[in-house]
Amino acid sequence: MQRRTFLNLILAGSGTFVLAGCGFRLRGVGSPMLALESLALSGADSELLRLAGERLEAAGTRLDDDADLVLNLGNEMFRERQLGVLDSGTQERELELTVPFSVQRRDGTYLLDQQRLEVTTSFTVSEDNLLSNQDLRDEAMQQLRQQAVQQLLDRLRSLAEE
Repeated sequence: MQRRTFLNLILAGSGTFVLAGCGFRLRGVGSPMLALESLALSGADSELLRLAGERLEAAGTRLDDDADLVLNLGNEMFRERQLGVLDSGTQERELELTVPFSVQRRDGTYLLDQQRLEVTTSFTVSEDNLLSNQDLRDEAMQQLRQQAVQQLLDRLRSLAEE
């Protein structure tokens, strides 16, 4: 190994140890826990509400109907668009999920006033395989719900850090 390469490796390694020693860490890495102790969920009974509840509990937040903070989740709104111009054969489709949400205290004041979670994905459908088109759409919808819940947790994490 050449001396210059060796010195570069030593400097990079020591820089890493210095950063780790002073407490530097990337935001969100290694800390799946939320700083919110308890939270009440409110909204129409849906797959998104169930998934959000599971992920909040996994992140260390206790779901309690009497909690000081209430997370209000609106209705899921899916919108599907055709991306190509062809009406037959293989078609590229885009599916978008929009969910309004807010976080408020029991006294009625809002910490996060009427915001939206918006996520999109695309999938390909084919006229040759009509039976799998609905399966592909359902899979894309489930993927969008998971991305929306992750986006929601990120926003709640930033709320808890303030």
